[in-house]
Amino acid sequence: MGIEIEDKFDVPRDYALPDLNDLATDVIGPKSYQLVALYYDTPDLRLAARGVTLRRRRGGDDAGWHLKLPKAKGVRQEIAVPLTRTTRAVPPELAELVRAYTRGAELEVVAELDTRRSVTVLREGETRLLELADDNVKAIDRREGGRVLRWREVEAELIDENQRTLLAKVGKRLRKSGAEPSEAASKLAKLLRPAPPPLARCEPGSAGEVVLAYLASQVDALLSQDPRVRRAEDDAVHQMRVACRRLRSALKAFKTVVTGTEQVQDELRRLGDVLGEARDLEVIRARFGERLAGLPPELIVGPVQERLGADLLARERDAYERIKDTLSGERYYTLLNDLDALLAGPTLGKAAPMPAKERLAAIAADNWSRVTKAYDRARTVEDPERRETAMHDVRKAAKRARYTAEALSPTLGKDMVKLAGRAEDIQEVLGAHQDGVVAQETLIEEAERARRAGEDTFTYGLLVGIERDLAARAHDDFPEVWAETVKAVEKLL
Repeated sequence: MGIEIEDKFDVPRDYALPDLNDLATDVIGPKSYQLVALYYDTPDLRLAARGVTLRRRRGGDDAGWHLKLPKAKGVRQEIAVPLTRTTRAVPPELAELVRAYTRGAELEVVAELDTRRSVTVLREGETRLLELADDNVKAIDRREGGRVLRWREVEAELIDENQRTLLAKVGKRLRKSGAEPSEAASKLAKLLRPAPPPLARCEPGSAGEVVLAYLASQVDALLSQDPRVRRAEDDAVHQMRVACRRLRSALKAFKTVVTGTEQVQDELRRLGDVLGEARDLEVIRARFGERLAGLPPELIVGPVQERLGADLLARERDAYERIKDTLSGERYYTLLNDLDALLAGPTLGKAAPMPAKERLAAIAADNWSRVTKAYDRARTVEDPERRETAMHDVRKAAKRARYTAEALSPTLGKDMVKLAGRAEDIQEVLGAHQDGVVAQETLIEEAERARRAGEDTFTYGLLVGIERDLAARAHDDFPEVWAETVKAVEKLL
């Protein structure tokens, strides 16, 4: 697996590469290759529409199967597996990673590219910095008609991702010599010209336009994390869960802009709960590991490290299996289809045609008001257990206010950035308290298991005391943070 950072340029057939010798210690090449690649997609090009490329390539020094997933403009994650003999079936491990896009549809060959490539490498000593590929391409659309295109292009790809300045210098040199930045994200896109996922059109500058654009960005975020979750990559579950929460929060907050989304919200909540189980175990296992690492060895009595490490890890792995089952189910695919349908043909509410700045600022203020009302209610609750629940509601309201403000910051500017930061302050203090309470509950459960097994529970009690102290400190800090936040938000709203 690697990260591909490149700039692509269209050039005429008689184009001459500029001199690059002054940009690196050594300029090696050119070296020529013949590359033949088959590209796989669904008949309606679901991968290409999302900027995903899946190919089987022969020739060159990286022959094999390659899956390229978009991460940012000009940046893609590449996953490679060795070349197989058959061209009929995509390797199962790669087919699994694109299921959020295919959703049960069959993968087939949609294009064939025959490329005569000339490669020049820029180096500093033995370190390869950048590769320049000069490609003469013959591309065949393998669907009906068999359309053929021929063109020449140049790709400048970083080998050392810390050399972005070098990439910019090479790009400038190429443009000066007549190269034009390519409008197509890939060779496949240039051939097939896939239509992007449909997005309903709203009046420019309207609340509907802003909200739909934000929802589309979060659907993209959700989809982009799906392959990473399937590979159990670091932080992927957390990021996918955040995308679920942001989508659900936006659908709630902007219900007067986009209406009738209750079922989608329920399914997003369900998906978030499945992701949350593994994420919460991951976080609490790391938390206990940090706590134990800070204790003197003589205070760690019995197999506490195994119970709070290996046992929780086993539960976390079980939770990951439930995630994989969920991501492979028809209910999940139905949710993704419903999200696509929502973006393509939403039911717009009365606020959708209103000017964005006017209407959305009011929505941001309303969402902050929900936070203050939740805290007012919590302060009237005397029962400690019910008060914990009420304060958790304050935290949830603060999170929604934060997500709403973040969604609106590109349109409404720095005041929304500041509001999001203030809401996050509330969320973090209450979160620290809640995390301490949950940690205590988990420790007490594990201590009971240890006691039944005849183990010494001294260390569990010590850890409970530490977590209780941290939760109490967060509880005591909250009134001051609240007072500062309310004062600051009054100036913003």
